[in-house]
Amino acid sequence: MPTSLPTELGEAREIDLALLIADLSGYTAFTETHGALYASEIVLRFQRLAAASLEPGVAIINSIGDDIFCAGADTLAVVRTALRLRDEVERQAEFPNVRTGVHCGRIVERERQLFGAPINLTARVAAHAVGGQILCTEPIARALRGIAEFEARPIGERRFRNVARSVPVFELTRMSAAARTSVVDPVCRMQVEITRAVATIAHAGAAYHFCSLKCAGDFSNAPELYVDAG
Repeated sequence: MPTSLPTELGEAREIDLALLIADLSGYTAFTETHGALYASEIVLRFQRLAAASLEPGVAIINSIGDDIFCAGADTLAVVRTALRLRDEVERQAEFPNVRTGVHCGRIVERERQLFGAPINLTARVAAHAVGGQILCTEPIARALRGIAEFEARPIGERRFRNVARSVPVFELTRMSAAARTSVVDPVCRMQVEITRAVATIAHAGAAYHFCSLKCAGDFSNAPELYVDAG
């Protein structure tokens, strides 16, 4: 798919780039629960958080709605950007989780646009992630081997639409990652600090935490609609 570039380009050329695509998990449910006006404010905050999370050499190539597309020649810088963005989002009160995909490959620059199958695969990997999760492909995992700062944990091969072969997928974390203190409201998909949850409901042996009494009421009336999504 073509994507606009922020800088002037001359003739077409091929370059190797690391790619990052991130979006807000459960954004549709969030919008339906909290309204389009508040959801638009969340998107703008997310775009500002992404800009503030960029490592040197990494640029935002495009942003459409709650989708952010970044790229850079330095794979480690792109990975650090993904982790910084995830951390910044998790620090926000009453904010959806972010899901992220990271991949790298040879991209064509032409007439201020990027082209290439690696962009499509990055989008597929990002869509496969759950909220708060950063997934990457094998080339990214290989680039991180021997670097104590990161861990790329294999989660198996996945088949993606319009990708001919199955793709080994890895979950990216920091080796020193602390335990999370927030969870996701299963109704509106907003992050909720466990200690500040308005309500907690036990269902089928698990505890669910809610940002509002409305979400708790919706869940209580029909938990089967939300348990799988949560």
